[in-house]
Amino acid sequence: MNFAIIGATGNVGRKTIEVLEKSKLEIDNLYLVASEKSAGQKLKFKNKDINIEQLEKYDFSKAEITIFAAGSEISKNWATKASKDTIVIDNSKHFRMNKDVPLIVAEVNSNALKNHKNIIANPNCSTIQLMLPLKPLHDKYKIKRVIVSTYQAVSGAGKASVDELFSQTKDYLDNKLIKSKNFTKQMAFNLIPHIDVFVDDGYTKEEWKMENETKKILDNNIGLSATCVRVPVKTSHSESVNIEFENEYDLDTVRKILVGAPGCKVIDEQKDGGYITPLEAEGDYLTFISRIRRDHSNEKAINIWVVSDNLLKGAALNSIQIAECLIKNFKKL
Repeated sequence: MNFAIIGATGNVGRKTIEVLEKSKLEIDNLYLVASEKSAGQKLKFKNKDINIEQLEKYDFSKAEITIFAAGSEISKNWATKASKDTIVIDNSKHFRMNKDVPLIVAEVNSNALKNHKNIIANPNCSTIQLMLPLKPLHDKYKIKRVIVSTYQAVSGAGKASVDELFSQTKDYLDNKLIKSKNFTKQMAFNLIPHIDVFVDDGYTKEEWKMENETKKILDNNIGLSATCVRVPVKTSHSESVNIEFENEYDLDTVRKILVGAPGCKVIDEQKDGGYITPLEAEGDYLTFISRIRRDHSNEKAINIWVVSDNLLKGAALNSIQIAECLIKNFKKL
């Protein structure tokens, strides 16, 4: 099996290499592809140096599976062309709402892969971690409505944003003037209730994505309202989630369902530190669930806290898991 990664030198590309190296997939050849600026550089994979190839000169037929991790413009311009010679797993938003492209969270709806036409979309990072607890709860109790507030790490906006958070923090502590380049306002020691561009009715594109991707992946009848906030955290997104069911529920059963949810781990002790924070989730493949409790204002609703590494399960890990599902379940490469 040959694999390729487009955008290999970016945050998600590098994480994809790390996850691929730890996976059980048998890789004959790995092709790393990036812009002309990065072409000729080398990255390591299983103790071997691999030359980075230039996208414009790369032959897509060399790999059976190609992961795009280079953003929407690259996917828009190259993924359809690539899909004539390779199966594309795309991390960008470009194909997510295309009705002919399956939008996949590996543990949730991998059966939808049987309808792929050589392009498969990876959902938004904040959507992926939300789907993991919602799916088994929806199977049991049927979810009516979800209200989610996100606390999203700056790594979700790319390496330049991470660098800017660090530089702003240093400037703030040195009492220097702070200038924002990648954020709409100061990010250090602050938070910004604005991710992606504004769309209709005062919502942002990030909030729109969570609503519509949830409907496509899980159930078109689920109502969802999101408020997405960028916080001065390097890695891992956190979400405060209120879930309203169609009917009343048993809280002990809810806990058991979440304990058994694929890809998840419940850490929910009602004491100081008995929960997961983004720092602790960084570098872990699991999505963590804490603060499971009744909503006292609604007898059919619960509240939970969900934390996951946005570069892993929110991007690179889910991409590799999709590839594993393709190979294991369908054998149609």
